[in-house]
Amino acid sequence: MAGLPRRIIKETQRLMQEPVSGITALPDENNARYFHVTVIGPKESPYENGTFKLELFLPEEYPMSAPKVRFLTKIYHPNIDKLGRICLDILKDKWSPALQIRTVLLSIQALLSAPNPDDPLANEVADAWKSDESQAIETAKAWTQKHAI
Repeated sequence: MAGLPRRIIKETQRLMQEPVSGITALPDENNARYFHVTVIGPKESPYENGTFKLELFLPEEYPMSAPKVRFLTKIYHPNIDKLGRICLDILKDKWSPALQIRTVLLSIQALLSAPNPDDPLANEVADAWKSDESQAIETAKAWTQKHAI
C-alpha cells in the first residue's frame, strides 16, 4: 500500500473491516489500485444466487475521476454489454469525488435489482426486455445459472 494516496488506503481498510453485504472487494496483491470483486445476485432479482466476478480499477486521477469497473462474469442485463462494461451514471457523468468504492459497488448491486432498459448499453437485451419482460427475465435467470456459479 506504500505510495498510495491516503484516501485509497482508508477506503480499502474500510471495505475490509466493514464489508458490504453480498459484496467482496479485495485489492490485488501486486496492485492495490486493482480490486477483485464478487457480487452476489440480489434476492428477488433474476440474478438471485448468482456469484458475479467484476474487476475494479482506481485510475491515477481517482477520486477526481470514477473507478473503472466491468463484469468478468457473463450476464444478461440491458445495462451491461457483452464486454462487461456497465452503463451507470455515477461511473460516467454523475461521478463525484464524494462517492467511494463502496458507493459504486452498492449502485452496481442495485442495478442488478432494477435493470433499466430505457438507458441501455446492450440494445438487443434492452429490446428483449421491453418487448417481453418475462422472457427476458427467464433468459437472465438461465444465464445466471449457467455463468454465475
